[in-house]
Amino acid sequence: MGQAERTWGALTVAALTLAGCAPGPAVPATADPSTAGPSTAGPSSTGPSAGATRRLPPTEGVLDYQLGGAYDEVDPGSGPVTPDVVVRDATAEPLPGAYSVCYVNGFQTQPGDADRWRGHEDLLLHDADGTPVVDPDWPDEHVLDPSTAEQREGILAILGPVVSGCAEDGFDAVEIDNLDTWTRFDAIDEDGAHALARAYVDLAHDAGLAVAQKNAAEVAPLAARDLGFDLAVTEECAVFDECAAYTAVYGDHVLQVEYPDALADAGLTFDDVCARDARAPLVVLRDRDLVAPDEPGYLYETC
Repeated sequence: MGQAERTWGALTVAALTLAGCAPGPAVPATADPSTAGPSTAGPSSTGPSAGATRRLPPTEGVLDYQLGGAYDEVDPGSGPVTPDVVVRDATAEPLPGAYSVCYVNGFQTQPGDADRWRGHEDLLLHDADGTPVVDPDWPDEHVLDPSTAEQREGILAILGPVVSGCAEDGFDAVEIDNLDTWTRFDAIDEDGAHALARAYVDLAHDAGLAVAQKNAAEVAPLAARDLGFDLAVTEECAVFDECAAYTAVYGDHVLQVEYPDALADAGLTFDDVCARDARAPLVVLRDRDLVAPDEPGYLYETC
């Protein structure tokens, strides 16, 4: 979803040292929060600060996924409540009292974000004709190319402050989208994509944020073991029968989002999803556009 233009501070020199960067120490996804350092689970009233111990989300309660519009309450069937865990766009504010995850598209441009990339076309993936490549599933998103150290430095100069800005705004974690572009576009160098992912993880960890892998079940072991991700956000893992691929790596620290159209196409109901043993502890059914409650088409259910 779209991220509006913001004014960001300068990156540290260390954050720009991308080639060969190693992942920072990760909080084990299945660790007992009481043994992972001070205040490692549950919401924060002020958000993490630089150098703070990052915290994993609670594994009980109510989840919401609010990329299309932020709002404070949901109704899980027993009356309005504040979500315990909520994902919002980087341009939104975290939700007070909830564990708040900040969405950042780390490997593609955002719709309506052309100004951010104007003059930086060299950071985009180009086809054989020299035309910038777009994601066929999201034709208003161009694909970034982190194949060289110089390109990774340029990308992080633009998006690194978005990640650190999530911490400054008071979020508890950041969700990095489109980690798997190197598996979908052959021209992207795999090692370069990994180096950029580790740079995002290091930057987030340094700011006290936990880091969520977004989708890409096939790379979950690598993402956790080698790249340093702490948890996962997955869309439609029930539809693709891949929820266990995430929970096998991240334990209970998986946030699962399903959509009604995909469930219907797969011959599933949301009750079917909730009845499965192979699902995340926190599961939400949302409308495809993720709109706010006062907009047409809004849908919210939870297990």
